[in-house]
Amino acid sequence: MGITKTQIFNKKQNELAVIFKVLSNPARIAILEYISKQEACICNDIVDEIGLAQPTISQHLKELKSIDLISGEIEGKKVCYCINLKKWSSIQDLLNSFFNTTKTNCC
Repeated sequence: MGITKTQIFNKKQNELAVIFKVLSNPARIAILEYISKQEACICNDIVDEIGLAQPTISQHLKELKSIDLISGEIEGKKVCYCINLKKWSSIQDLLNSFFNTTKTNCC
């Protein structure tokens, strides 16, 4: 069997690709912006703020959770979401490393 696409790239390249893929949706960016400005929030608050259907918001939250960028705590029948600051810092470091090593001597 042949080599898979991810096997020809290094760990950092694959990790960045996954992060960029998750962050490539403007609704997820809006959700992150909203959550980052709150002490805590629940899914219905996000639905009211973003203006998308609850199942759509839930799918976006699932994608953000898949890279551990947000975490959620169950409080009764509600889930409160917050930014995972440790992961956020790790992603910032990874992105800074990527952009800081990019040469600017192009055309």
